[in-house]
Amino acid sequence: MPAWKSLARVLAPTLLLPLLGAAPAEKAATPAARPSKQYTVEQFLGSTEVMAPVFTSDGRQLLFSSNASGIFNVHSVPVGGGKPTALTRSKTDSLRVVGAFPRDGRFLFERDKGGDEQTHVYVRTPDGKEKDLTPMKKGVAHFLGFSHDDSAFYITTNERDPGAMDVYRHDAKTYARTLLARNDKGFGVAAVAPDESWVALEEAVTTSDGNVWRYDVATKTLKNLTPHTGTASYRVGDIHPVTGELYVITDDGSEFARVVRPAKEAGKWEDVERADWDIVDTSFSRAGAFRVSVINVDAGIEVRLHDVKASTQVPLTQFPAGMISDAVFSRDEKQLAVLLETDRTSINLYVQDLATKKTTRVTDTMSRELDPEDLVDAQVVRFKSFDGMEIPNLLFKPHQATAEHKAPAIVYVHGGPGGETTRGYNNFIQYLVNHGYVVLGINNRGSAGYGKSFRRADDQKHGKDPLRDCVEARKYLASLPYVDGSRVGILGASYGGYMVLAALAFHPDAFDVGVDVFGVSNWLRTLKSMPPEWGAFRQAMFQEIGDPEKQEAMLKEISPLFHTDRIQKPLFVVQGANDPRVLQAESDDIVAAVKKNGVPVEYLLLPDEGHGFRKKKNEAEVDRRILAFLDRYLRPATAAAPRP
Repeated sequence: MPAWKSLARVLAPTLLLPLLGAAPAEKAATPAARPSKQYTVEQFLGSTEVMAPVFTSDGRQLLFSSNASGIFNVHSVPVGGGKPTALTRSKTDSLRVVGAFPRDGRFLFERDKGGDEQTHVYVRTPDGKEKDLTPMKKGVAHFLGFSHDDSAFYITTNERDPGAMDVYRHDAKTYARTLLARNDKGFGVAAVAPDESWVALEEAVTTSDGNVWRYDVATKTLKNLTPHTGTASYRVGDIHPVTGELYVITDDGSEFARVVRPAKEAGKWEDVERADWDIVDTSFSRAGAFRVSVINVDAGIEVRLHDVKASTQVPLTQFPAGMISDAVFSRDEKQLAVLLETDRTSINLYVQDLATKKTTRVTDTMSRELDPEDLVDAQVVRFKSFDGMEIPNLLFKPHQATAEHKAPAIVYVHGGPGGETTRGYNNFIQYLVNHGYVVLGINNRGSAGYGKSFRRADDQKHGKDPLRDCVEARKYLASLPYVDGSRVGILGASYGGYMVLAALAFHPDAFDVGVDVFGVSNWLRTLKSMPPEWGAFRQAMFQEIGDPEKQEAMLKEISPLFHTDRIQKPLFVVQGANDPRVLQAESDDIVAAVKKNGVPVEYLLLPDEGHGFRKKKNEAEVDRRILAFLDRYLRPATAAAPRP
């Protein structure tokens, strides 16, 4: 369950060194010079989000998705800079560009309806006409990529079987399609070989154990390419576009994931790239001249660019100070587009000519009304939990918080399970911090990015050990000289929302308020209602959390809905009516049950959202309401007399 997009980025960069152990030392209290002002939510949301860069076929334009209009639409901008042009004008559904046609001005994008995740793939022609290439009455479709010879492209759909994503080959001119791979096992589809003779599939045995399979198109047979003993993750990095060689990411035999490829000895793998942290992705440019790897470095991202022929790493120079979180090549491999941000400045697109190193920023996303000097950088901090395990976190300290002017605090819990609180620009967290809240983004045991032992430490222990990490986080916050330890809340989305409800139910005295954003209240219902297109991954979730058919008693024990009589602290709940992952009933039921306790409960139901916020107007309403709720119950003037 991915985290709430506005609260936690899946990938984000970091360059700060960790501050280990105890709380950072506080200097003698002096009047804070910053922030010079507090900003409204509208001023924060004046910043624009951009994502999914794609070069056009001629390399002269860059396509990307942007929410400048209040909802994500596809835009284009010249690689030499200029004003972006909106190419789509949806007012109801978010659009994500996924591919540009190799020989003309057409492009592909994906859209669903109101966040229901029933995604279809569309084509847009240069004259502005749009066509649904997957007009299913029910089902999910995703773009997979273009064929190596540019004559076709691939789309996966579950129209044949709701639990299996099959691969279809679409003619690039006529859009006529043929079935390329029938995926009866319900595995994840990763890539198609350059000669179309085989398809790479991924099997999730558990959330930390998996295999890569080869589907032979001619014989329609499957072969496990990664048989192994013990627990180890194997997944596809990429297929070399010329040689067809498979590059795999695995943590077999090591604590962190590395890149491997087939060795000369049959059935063996040789190392290609290692790091002291997890390598989470690796991919080739179109002709294989370059390979880009993404490394999860202590709650942030490091991007490495490799010259494949020279077997050397290419420094990413001539970019401004900041952290790169994505890198995309033009078809001719002469230009590189990156997404770059800092903790205090929003993400922007840059294009670099690889021969001249000339670099151009092609978007300007930061709100003109925000002064980055009023915002804050995150600090990486660690504390020892109840059993001595070291827990990493990101700490955001308001400028105005001092030992003489102590601030209320929030423990923010990411989504997942297996997500991560990461570095990068975050409107919502900066909004809370600007208004005087210390925010601690906890990476409790089970979080990604800190090795497979740490990630597996929460398996079948949800509602217990990782939750106790959150309780210990409050103690850590109370040790900071600028935090008022008597005013600490807990906030989270998706799995983080579950942790909020679990904290209030199972540790009712640990936090003073809770904010649950589309969180799970009843694991039995949520696990049984997982979207069918997740296929075999459903079994992996049963291994991670619990099997609803075999472990009903345990799942009831850790589900807050069956223990609502213990919740006595103010609660704010946010839910998207179209959420296919955490159904509306999860929030409806917990709100109704907690209200019976006479506890202050607020409920915001968004009729046009799913598992996340795709419309700025909704994001503004949520952010504003959360801040008002926190102010009502965590500020000294109101905490003594809370309102229902």
